[in-house]
Amino acid sequence: QVRLVESGGGLVQPGGSLRLSCSVSQRISAFSYVGWYRRAPGKEREMVATIRARGTSNYADSVKGRFIISTDNAKYTIYLQMNSLTPEDTGFYYCSGRGLSTTYWGQGTQVTVSS
Repeated sequence: QVRLVESGGGLVQPGGSLRLSCSVSQRISAFSYVGWYRRAPGKEREMVATIRARGTSNYADSVKGRFIISTDNAKYTIYLQMNSLTPEDTGFYYCSGRGLSTTYWGQGTQVTVSS
């Protein structure tokens, strides 16, 4: 059973930073790619950032230059460093791993950007 568990969410002021972590129960390289997604209030879930085993990353236009996705394969952990946060970044953040035929999801962590 593949499990992903997010942590690191919370309340932060505009302009601040947070780092989300996602602990995975298997080798990250076993996935085709892993990533972070978010669901803002009243909106559909959207891709935030993804990264492939070879390190190729992809970002939503709204977070380019502010967010960085990375992995620590030895610790089976996926990170999302979020800088220069704005209220528009508020949402429930999920990590995800794409297997051969199944996409696995964590339970999510809330990020609230507010003064």
